Amino acid sequence: MPTRGEIQDAIVRLKSASQDDVRRKYVADLSAHTGRDTIVYASAFTLKGPAVPPIALSLTLDDLQGFMASLHGLKGEALDLILHSPGGSMEAADQLVQYLRAKYKRIRAIVPQNAMSASTMIACACDSIVMGKHSAIGPIDPQVTFPTASGAFTAPAQAILDEFAQAKREIAADPATIPLWAAKVQAYPHGLLTMCDTTLTLAREKVREWLSAYMFKDDSAQGPKSTSIAEWLGDAKEHKTHGRPISIAQAREKGLVVESLEDDQELQERVLSVFHAIMVTFQVTGCVKMVENQNGKGVYTTMQIAAVAVPAGGQAG
Repeated sequence: MPTRGEIQDAIVRLKSASQDDVRRKYVADLSAHTGRDTIVYASAFTLKGPAVPPIALSLTLDDLQGFMASLHGLKGEALDLILHSPGGSMEAADQLVQYLRAKYKRIRAIVPQNAMSASTMIACACDSIVMGKHSAIGPIDPQVTFPTASGAFTAPAQAILDEFAQAKREIAADPATIPLWAAKVQAYPHGLLTMCDTTLTLAREKVREWLSAYMFKDDSAQGPKSTSIAEWLGDAKEHKTHGRPISIAQAREKGLVVESLEDDQELQERVLSVFHAIMVTFQVTGCVKMVENQNGKGVYTTMQIAAVAVPAGGQAG
């Protein structure tokens, strides 16, 4: 397996549109090895940071168009979906799952590094998840964004509900705290608490539904398993932070069907070669998100951002 540094050198040397050939070669090799259609859905969220607006790196309804373009003409019954994403819109995840499950009988999610939040939800709609020792999925507790006097503010839906419950308890115990809590609660937009409650419920319901329908479809205990995992993934109090990484060991312990990437050396080498090529593409180009199939057909989000200096070779794979 070539190291990430070697792949980086190959891409940097090309300095033209043909640089995509390096990445596409590895995606095609992976598909040929597995005999499955292969789709990459990845964003540069672990590289570009504040240089790129979060919406450009996140899952949105516009990404469905990329999947439609990438899947056009593919005729296989099985799909490998390579996911590297911070998540994003739960509604977009729902629509994407409906589309993919209508086209494929079997779907395997491959997580070469991080598939968080709504991307974890998508992984739960697959028949199995492939993770390495270094890979992570994440909690699915929804985040809500609302306007405040100092600008937009994003917080976990559960945290907002918990704070409101705390306000009721403290006011009941000591009415003198009413002015303190009133100022804070009045900053909430109308309907915020209801929205928090419904989005929390929906996230768990969708994951429970998908696990039962796909990952545990042949399991006699599909109902209890699906409910337990959905509740665990959506438990903000247990995970503490929305971005907390859930390892392969933790995912397996809770009952998810997870394959170890390290158990198949040939698969591991091909998956990591694809991932390294994707990340180097993000490093040396303005591309910040891509949906691409094994035939090199895809849709790409690009932005004008400052060039990133990349070191010459020698980087460990």
